[in-house]
Amino acid sequence: MYVKLRVSLIAIFSISLFGCAQPSKVIIPQSYTAYKTAGTIVIDGDDSDNAWNKAAWTPLFVDIEGEKVPKYSTKVKMLWDNQYYYILAKIDEPHVWGYLKQRDTIIFYNNDFEVFIDPDGDTHNYYELEINALNTVWDLFISKPYREDDHVVLNDWTLTGLKSAVKVNGTINNPTDIDQGWILEIAIPWAAYKTSYYDQNVPENKFWRVNFSRVNWQHAVSNGKYMRKKDNKGDFLPEYNWVWSPMGVINMHEPEKWGYVYFSSKETAEGATFSMPPDEKLKWELYSIYRAQKKRETNTTPMNSISKHEVVIDGKTIPVKLEAHISGFNISAKSPFSNKTLIIKEDGKIISK
Repeated sequence: MYVKLRVSLIAIFSISLFGCAQPSKVIIPQSYTAYKTAGTIVIDGDDSDNAWNKAAWTPLFVDIEGEKVPKYSTKVKMLWDNQYYYILAKIDEPHVWGYLKQRDTIIFYNNDFEVFIDPDGDTHNYYELEINALNTVWDLFISKPYREDDHVVLNDWTLTGLKSAVKVNGTINNPTDIDQGWILEIAIPWAAYKTSYYDQNVPENKFWRVNFSRVNWQHAVSNGKYMRKKDNKGDFLPEYNWVWSPMGVINMHEPEKWGYVYFSSKETAEGATFSMPPDEKLKWELYSIYRAQKKRETNTTPMNSISKHEVVIDGKTIPVKLEAHISGFNISAKSPFSNKTLIIKEDGKIISK
């Protein structure tokens, strides 16, 4: 968790105005339309509820850097109603194991499935949920991405009302056989994300920034028990990180790169449409500049107090201004699509006004 963290956008995360802040490979965020369900979903780790038959699977997860093909398949379905955000994950795995049973331990020390949610898309005050094959939960509230501060995690936060269940297709913690994998079913109550008593936070016909991650370790067997595999020096081999929407780097905690989940009020695809607002495309370009500027700061490269640049979104050339001040910098641009000014502060938070 501390190192990990489809929308048609073009030429995203290529060469930025200030240098290459990310790999030159184009990173395109995924998108998914979650339809409203009137059917009953029983959270039992089984995908046999009729409501799930109406939902589409996401594409198979990819390597977090977007370059390697995962060894095992992972995919997700999503639905929602007025109380819950439902997530169904199918995790293929020939060796299902886990030993962490206490809530709020570091669950990714086992193979796990992780959910990341930023309701308002400002990259701050977002939520992380990790669950292993024993259905052990780690839920966290994160005030800022780790790149901004060393003390940003509220580990004592609890996702009140969470429902989750696991069904293992095989036998967990039995290294003598071959399993098919496990299914994880989750119901996240909207109420857990309310910021005030009057907050109407059910995102009907709106989108949230979301991503999913699967951590998978190479394993060894000792005295009939699974464990993370070590190298000749006794160090754990690095884990695999497989994600729904690629990050381009081994770090889940760059929320501006997560995918888009649109919560349609429709129950089927008929009449339900979702297209990416142009302002989101502009935000992606501004964050590319932001990461480049953070890299300049790391390298102690001086910058001018004010510098002006341009980006092109949907055929429109948009001026971008980077202003240095005594406590950091701002990156801003006025959207020709909404007439709002988008501003990224030095701590990565984006605001519009």
